[in-house]
Amino acid sequence: MLGRINHIAIAVPDIATASEAYRETLGAKVSAPQLLPEHGVTVVFVELPNTKVELLEPLGETSPIASFLAKNPDGGMHHICYEVVDILAARDQLVAKGARVLGNGEPKIGAHGKPVLFLHPKDFFGTLIELEQV
Repeated sequence: MLGRINHIAIAVPDIATASEAYRETLGAKVSAPQLLPEHGVTVVFVELPNTKVELLEPLGETSPIASFLAKNPDGGMHHICYEVVDILAARDQLVAKGARVLGNGEPKIGAHGKPVLFLHPKDFFGTLIELEQV
């Protein structure tokens, strides 16, 4: 079911500072910030030869990233995103095996313009998993 890792997401308290650190200190290519109000975040992507790192900053006080940063004020790994060929088939297979899909179970459009779903971290050893259809 799972394809390659699409990205690893890191929640950060200040996306401009984090972007600069990746760009200037690590020499990485960093995208322009993208606001995703439907997900409550601002994102940038650090492009690597084999995957991406997504830096997430809260977009408003009700952002799920705001509550994550309240517990982890310096930031930290937020989720890992795996690619799937058919997100609805993957969802149905996972639900049949007892995994919980967050939200209403219907895919939303993610930062790459493709359908995404999130799986409950308690079902995957404390790791929030995002699935993205490719």
